[in-house]
Amino acid sequence: MLPLRDDQSTRSFPIITLLLILANVAVFAGWQLRVGLEDSVAMAGFLPEELTTKSSTTWYYVFTSMFMHGGWMHLIGNMWFLWIFGRNVEDNCGAIRYLLFYLLCGVAATLSFTIVDPHSKIPLVGASGAISGILGAYLLHHPRARVLTLVPLGPFIRLMEIPAWMFFLVWIGLQIASQILASHTHGVQTSGVAYAAHIGGFIAGMFFIVLFEKGRDSWRRRA
Repeated sequence: MLPLRDDQSTRSFPIITLLLILANVAVFAGWQLRVGLEDSVAMAGFLPEELTTKSSTTWYYVFTSMFMHGGWMHLIGNMWFLWIFGRNVEDNCGAIRYLLFYLLCGVAATLSFTIVDPHSKIPLVGASGAISGILGAYLLHHPRARVLTLVPLGPFIRLMEIPAWMFFLVWIGLQIASQILASHTHGVQTSGVAYAAHIGGFIAGMFFIVLFEKGRDSWRRRA
């Protein structure tokens, strides 16, 4: 399913969401393409095996990997989801808290992948773990929002307005099913998609948003 827009308005300009998109595009187009995708991933991607087997692991790879991508479609897909759903989460948190929330979700997603596949020798890159945290936060805050979505139905594609809770239920269900299938067939990351990072980031976002949102006490009363 491809989301096109939601029906939620924002009260403030999403400056951090826009800067995150620009940062990801700049890293990919300005550095990765110049160095080469394989070389750049080898240089600054996160390698789970280094964290679990070496005491001198450079932790900044956890953060550098969040701003790298494996190709144009990987980048465009992530940035599209970030723009659609990140704006409202930023509006709920405020700029600085939103940035901290985003980075923390990215760290949680990376560690989740490492727990599932601690000896992986495949570098992990991409913003999808952090963005999955945004999806989890959006689900809590805007479960009744309507998301205009392209939905494949066999050979046809239909344009539908789907409730946010349904959209994310299908999305997280696909991540869980894909992770289970990957683990029981060929291995954790044979497909090139780190489903465990998506799941971990999504769950982390649902927990962390309570700490970083504005008006936390009033939100707890509503909950």
